[in-house]
This record gives sequence, C-alpha cells and structure tokens, in this order.
Amino acid sequence: MKNLYESVLQHPNYHRQFSCNDSLITIFSCPAEARLMKNKFSTLWTQFNYLFYVVEGKKIWHTSEGSYSIEAGNCVFVRKGAFVLEQFFDIGFCLVLFFIPDDFICQTLGKKFNPPVKQSSHRQVIRLNSSDTLAGFFHSMASYFSEAREPAQSLLELKFKELILTIADNPVNAELLSYFCTLVNEPGTAALERIMTDNFRYNLKIEEFAQLSNRSLSAFKRDFQAIFNTTPGRWLLERRLFYAKSLLSINSKKAVSDVAFESGFETLAHFSRAFKQRFGITPSSMAGIPAGAEVATEE
Repeated sequence: MKNLYESVLQHPNYHRQFSCNDSLITIFSCPAEARLMKNKFSTLWTQFNYLFYVVEGKKIWHTSEGSYSIEAGNCVFVRKGAFVLEQFFDIGFCLVLFFIPDDFICQTLGKKFNPPVKQSSHRQVIRLNSSDTLAGFFHSMASYFSEAREPAQSLLELKFKELILTIADNPVNAELLSYFCTLVNEPGTAALERIMTDNFRYNLKIEEFAQLSNRSLSAFKRDFQAIFNTTPGRWLLERRLFYAKSLLSINSKKAVSDVAFESGFETLAHFSRAFKQRFGITPSSMAGIPAGAEVATEE
C-alpha cells in the first residue's frame, strides 16, 4: 500500500509544501497530482490525520464504514488509517491539505478540552462546517503559496494551531470535537484497539500498524500481546478470515478475488490456503463456484 504522506513529501516539484517540525506539512495540490496516482482506484494509508479544503474537482473516499463523495467547497477531516481513493481524470482536482499528528492536536487543545458531545465511535471521514471564519483561514493560507520565500517555522506552527482552534471553537463540528476529545483523553490501550478494528481489512504491514498507534515496533508488539493475548499476525489473520467468511455468507456470488482483497489478503493463493486450513472448505466452495473452476481460480 502507498503511504499518502510520504508520497507527497517525496514529490516537492508537484506540490508546493511547507513542513513544520518534520511531522506537519501543508501543500497546495493541483491537477499535476494525477501523475502520482494513475489508477482510478488507489489503496492508500497515512499515519497522520489530515484536513483539506477542496478548491476544484471531485474524488470519492471509500472507507471501512462507507463512501464519501468530496467536491469543490467541501472541508473535510480524515482520521489516520487506510482508505481507497476513487479518482476522476476528466476533471482537475485542487485542494489545500494539512497533515496533523495526534500529539499536535493534543498539545494544542490541552487536557482541559471538553467538547459538548461525546461519541463512542467516529467516522473516518468527517465533513466540517464551512463557516466564514474557516473559509477566511484557507484564503489566508493561499497567499503563502504565491510567495517565493517560505514562512518561518514559528509562523507555520501558529497557523496549524489556528486551524485546530478555529474548528474546535465551532460547536457545529460536534463529531470532530468529540474525536478531538477522544485523542486527548483516550487511554493508549483503547486507542490501539480502535486502530486495529478500523484498519484490519487493509493489507497493512505490522510496522505500519505500529506507526498508526504511535509506537515503536517492539512497543507495539508488547502492548498488543498484553491487550489481545496473542500476536498481531495471528490476530490479523483470524479477523480477516472471519470477515471474509461473513462476506461470502452474505453474498455467495461475490468473486473470491474481491473477497480476498476486501479482507486484507495480499494474494488469492494465501487467502485460499488460510481459509481452507481454518474452516475446512475452500472460499470458492462457499461462493458456489463449480468444482472445475475452483482450481483455476485459487491457484
């Protein structure tokens, strides 16, 4: 899977970008970004939350809980993790984009931050209220991209804080305010469980799950064992297999290759072997594929 944040960092010629403390970056992205992602559907992930304002164009974010069509004038916050991006190459796409790590949000809001609404779960894609104040902020950022020199690091940090505080000051953004509260007050064990539950269906590496949980690889494995009483690899395989089985049970006509992809398996062969070993039957048997076609499909 491609890391969206790192892809942007590696192509400064395509995007005017400013970084702050090596972990925050803003870019102004225009139609040239199509050169980076040539497929209509791209599976991406990022270890940072990101927020963007669409100036022009349209794209669709497909997530584990639903799909979101994002168009010009939309302001959106996306929680860190994996997603499938659907692109439309007949129109340009232009946006102002901010990558914002968890710890920066927590440091900006502080421990005393308590939004009026608290939810047990949050969507990955959260639309924001496009207030005049927020629109004014994005317009103020546009001038930085037209100047030859880069803003001072201290100024960039203030602009990031201004963005977070502007959003937090608007009670209409209740869902995002609740998520911010979760970041500030959520125990580390609950955060790790949420990250795994939200992203197990994507073919992420163990090292990438560690990044998502803000841990080193060794700390991630240790904490995971303490929480789930098993290894990350075994837990992921079990969750993916049972999810695949549920997909086949719901829709027996669904292609086995699609089920394998949607469940986070890298190859169809690995999926088929693991499925048969766990449940005693092949996935194509559940899907109702004729016996003669089974070998060709799974091998």
